[in-house]
Amino acid sequence: MSRKIFLDESDIPSHWYNIVADMPNKPQPPLNPKTGQPAGPDDLSPIFPMGLIQQEVSADRYIEIPDQVRDIYKIWRPSPMYRATGLEKLLDTPAKIYYKYEGVSPSGSHKPNTAVAQVYYNKQEGVKNITTETGAGQWGTALAFACSQFDINCEVYMVRISYDQKPYRKVMMNTFGAEVYPSPSDRTQAGRNILADDPETSGSLGIAISEAIERAVQDDHTKYSLGSVLNHVLLHQTVIGQESIKQLEYAGDYPDVIVAPLGGGSNFAGISFPFLKNNLSDGKKTRFVAVEPASCPKLTQGEFLYDFGDSAGYTPLLPMYTLGHNFKPAAIHAGGLRYHGASVLCSQLLKDELIEAVAIQQLECFEAGVTFAKTEGIIAAPEATHGIAQVIREAEQAKKEGVSKTILLNLCGHGFVDMQAYEDYFAGKLSDHSFSENELKNGLKEILEMQPEA
Repeated sequence: MSRKIFLDESDIPSHWYNIVADMPNKPQPPLNPKTGQPAGPDDLSPIFPMGLIQQEVSADRYIEIPDQVRDIYKIWRPSPMYRATGLEKLLDTPAKIYYKYEGVSPSGSHKPNTAVAQVYYNKQEGVKNITTETGAGQWGTALAFACSQFDINCEVYMVRISYDQKPYRKVMMNTFGAEVYPSPSDRTQAGRNILADDPETSGSLGIAISEAIERAVQDDHTKYSLGSVLNHVLLHQTVIGQESIKQLEYAGDYPDVIVAPLGGGSNFAGISFPFLKNNLSDGKKTRFVAVEPASCPKLTQGEFLYDFGDSAGYTPLLPMYTLGHNFKPAAIHAGGLRYHGASVLCSQLLKDELIEAVAIQQLECFEAGVTFAKTEGIIAAPEATHGIAQVIREAEQAKKEGVSKTILLNLCGHGFVDMQAYEDYFAGKLSDHSFSENELKNGLKEILEMQPEA
């Protein structure tokens, strides 16, 4: 039995997989909040290059990966897959546990899979500057790296709590050439409005998105780039699942359950969608479990509604599971999961009961992360520990039932620049956090009033 499964560079997928082609219920369109009508290319062109807008609305099953993007992918792709034999032994489970490790990329996470693609299409259209937001810093780092590959300026708005918690993420972005600002900032009207209302705010991804978009629309040579949520972002991540299918073929195995953390949806979609295609077209029965923090439970306690993707309401209205764009998540270390909504595609799939969702408290997640480090030798990012915690639950359930099943985890990134989180965990400074039903409903009041007529 091989503990690790490698692929050759020739095995890097030649196309991205677009799940829209196979969804039984196609996603509802984004809406222009002013007109209430479906948002068209003209609504999106001030923010995104046309190449990405075309991917955003495409129903083609496969979209070819440009040679230049694929060549940069070779720096870290194909990523390795491991059999978690150490974890299996500790848990004394009949389950077989595999994990796809995306922490080998330049940013230490799965994010460059879309960052490189997005910067490529911006470069094709002559864009000089790209703005973005980042939570834990993995996306900002990935975009900074990608911009360095194409000689494009990068401006990052980093959620304040993560900016303070993870200083070395900022240094990584600076090293790749990006300018990084804590969000909310005084550089935008959206930021100034938030600071006037709450000078001590810890920030949120929704606020940082507003700032980055505001900066982008003010200059004809600047575009905005998003690291999750949108269709084209999830599309680019499907290289993960396609490689995983081939690696498990080499192992003579196939997953009964696939687990991944979900903030906006790119990590979960990246590994799940190519396998979900096999459920939809070939009758496979794999379960797909998205794991979110109990402190930001949009999938498990949110509502399926049209909502803005950002706090200031600059984006089109998106149909998604949401807690409301003004929802203020707790200041947990898993900054990449502190987002009020889920992607349109993942939301529709959950609505159709084709995927599952669970919410887990952060203390259980860090406990799982420490267990994983001791048995597998990898210190996982706080976001990734959410997936590990669910894998342990699945493995223990298999032991309880006395059945063997194959579990596949997308280990989205390492935690080598997130060590403050582990230090706080060991020092007993972390706590679990849940919102009351009233707190959750308060975030939804405003958007309930702006829903389109049936």
